[in-house]
Amino acid sequence: MASGAPQVLANGLVLRDLEGQAELEAAVRLQEETWGEGFQERVPASILMVARKVGGVAAGAFAPGGDLLGFVFGITGVHGGRLVHWSDLLAVRREHRGRGLGEALKRYQRERCRAIGVETMHWTFDPMAARNARLNLVRLGARVDEFVVDMYGTRTGSPLHPLGTDRFVVNWPVRGEPVPLPSDPALLETVSTGAVAVRVPRDLGALLAGDLEGARAWHAAARRALAHHLGRGWRVSAFVFPREGDPAYVLSPGESA
Repeated sequence: MASGAPQVLANGLVLRDLEGQAELEAAVRLQEETWGEGFQERVPASILMVARKVGGVAAGAFAPGGDLLGFVFGITGVHGGRLVHWSDLLAVRREHRGRGLGEALKRYQRERCRAIGVETMHWTFDPMAARNARLNLVRLGARVDEFVVDMYGTRTGSPLHPLGTDRFVVNWPVRGEPVPLPSDPALLETVSTGAVAVRVPRDLGALLAGDLEGARAWHAAARRALAHHLGRGWRVSAFVFPREGDPAYVLSPGESA
């Protein structure tokens, strides 16, 4: 994939493709900072470079001084006769999280894919991670295709995965415009009319650090509910992140989105 034009954000940060060995190696180090030095699924600099040559995306968010603050990586291929893109990694340095940088990187990736005719992007995220759910489903407008138990196995070598690697697989239209999922807390009242609410921790990291056994019990309950209902063809119809209390997925009968 040819290099795209850099995008300058309002805060002066620059989104652009990774260039040169030093930037590729910086992206590898950021993976280790994010998922731990023992993370077995980290993508090496050579694959970050090679993937770009066949339609993949390896792009970063850079401070004015050139420091890499975040990066996104994905590969492009053909599925069902259509060009699709799998977004594999997204990482932002801890001190720069919560400022919309992850969303900006994802949208930059989408534009890079649109330029070569990709129709749909796919990626995964942990259903227990409420902040990721709000970003992916409400802000970006991705849709859940399926729920997979331990999609990446149980031994990734990352301290972030003590509960295994249950994942939602989502799709995000590249040609058409995404429609964010509803998020009004009043939607939780629909659980009395045939829908089901599956609650998740407000802050998964804090729960893991303070009550690992409680986190495991909560994870097991959420896994049972998601596997049961989505396995029957139900869909994630909303995601509620209230000002107080636990966030929740609203599951509704019908074919998966």
